[in-house]
Amino acid sequence: MSRQIGGTSRRVGHARRSILPTIWLPSSTISAPDMVSPIQHRQRLLNELDRLERLIAEGDPSGELRLERADLLARLGRDTDAKEAYIALLAVMPSHFRLLNNLGTLLDGLGYTSAARTLYREAVKHRPGHPTGLINLGTSLQKAREFEEARTHFAAALALDPDSIEANRGMAYTLAGQGDEAAARPYREKGFRQRPTLIRPYRGDAVPVELLVLSSSAGGAVPILQHVDDRLFATTVLFVDFADPTVPLPPHRLIFNAIGDADLAAAALQDAAALAARSTAPVINRPEAVRVTGRADNAERLAGIPGLITPKMAMLPRTSLSNAAAMLAGRGIAFPCLLRSPGFHTGHHFVRVERPEDLAAAAAELPGEVLIAIEYLDASGTDGKIRKYRVMMIDHALYPLHAAVSHDWKVHYFTADMAENAAHRSEDERFITAMEEVLTQDQRRTLADIEKALGLDYGGIDFGIDRAGNLLLFEANATMVVNPVDSDPRWTYRRAPVQQVMDAIHALLHDRAAQGTS
Repeated sequence: MSRQIGGTSRRVGHARRSILPTIWLPSSTISAPDMVSPIQHRQRLLNELDRLERLIAEGDPSGELRLERADLLARLGRDTDAKEAYIALLAVMPSHFRLLNNLGTLLDGLGYTSAARTLYREAVKHRPGHPTGLINLGTSLQKAREFEEARTHFAAALALDPDSIEANRGMAYTLAGQGDEAAARPYREKGFRQRPTLIRPYRGDAVPVELLVLSSSAGGAVPILQHVDDRLFATTVLFVDFADPTVPLPPHRLIFNAIGDADLAAAALQDAAALAARSTAPVINRPEAVRVTGRADNAERLAGIPGLITPKMAMLPRTSLSNAAAMLAGRGIAFPCLLRSPGFHTGHHFVRVERPEDLAAAAAELPGEVLIAIEYLDASGTDGKIRKYRVMMIDHALYPLHAAVSHDWKVHYFTADMAENAAHRSEDERFITAMEEVLTQDQRRTLADIEKALGLDYGGIDFGIDRAGNLLLFEANATMVVNPVDSDPRWTYRRAPVQQVMDAIHALLHDRAAQGTS
């Protein structure tokens, strides 16, 4: 097994569906009873840490006491200390399931996804009959879109424990990620019906801010938890499509509606709006604002903004494909055009159709009963390259996030010609560090008009620029993901600009939480 723990790794940009990895602890480990406050529970953990350190000083040849100590450090939020303690133990107990799994979980939470997956594989190799290891490895694979292998591990976990909430949820996410909603449905029902919440462990040492995150079991939610400091916020995720409207909402001082995909999760956004209306707490990204940010809705309502070109769109039920070419012609959509399945991002289930006679074959490769046909907007420059820019909208301010450059029409930052092309990275650097030098004043005003029209607290705008200087709208909604920067030195220039965006997200959460206490 590689010992290069905590090195280079890239978070997966496509985060349509995911579950949290699980730390496995023996039954004797201190729990947090409902009647114990977070501060009281933390003090119990600190007392236990003191006790363990005294015992370790007397000798710990097996390493078991030091492993308990590492677990406590992780639960206390002392991530660096916990990481060092776990890694030191690998030399003593290299095949210990709990060590491998819990170090993997810690690294997963810190963004070292590749290293975490390696550890999960080792844990499963040494304890193939432990459901937690199978679930964590399956979850890591599912987030990396390695669906077939993820499915194998979730199936093994369910064979061991058919009622496992986490395994049923993971299988549902995996099948849905493959486009098989019918197969996902029974697993989703079993995974969410009895427990429509997910409670994130609180690791702070003061009275927490109680945060309620509204999500959907079917996906379409932005992974906001990676920006929520679990030393400040005690977070409960409520899956609105399974929430009982007669049950009081979990305790909260702030609500974050994380359901961002209006095309995929329209029904869930209605549920979220009804739930949010029962609270007097501040709401970030009100469901009513998100609900009208579907691709077709945006194309229509943003079309009048000066300097912006939005594509014509048409929803195509599979039953109408025999007449689809004529329908598209009637909508002013020429060939080549784009065809995609709603609810997927980062270029998945998204194709370019060159001729009318190619439409049926292209549609057959895409999941879903309804597809979106989109007018192709030519964003190629005089050099023939395609550029896709992303600007984040955080608390009604604009922040440049990236400029992706590619020879392919389907541009996504992680698959564009960036890592191996220094000139492309130079363009990216100039955009994120000096956007005012890349975009004209009129173009920046167009972006501001888009932000104002959308009215989102958190979201992003993906766009290109045609040769006449018009902005070409690709996407504008709340699904945009802001990931930490890879540790590869090639991306050093991105660290400060991306951190500025993440700081703005943190400030948004903290400022709105403060409003809830005033």
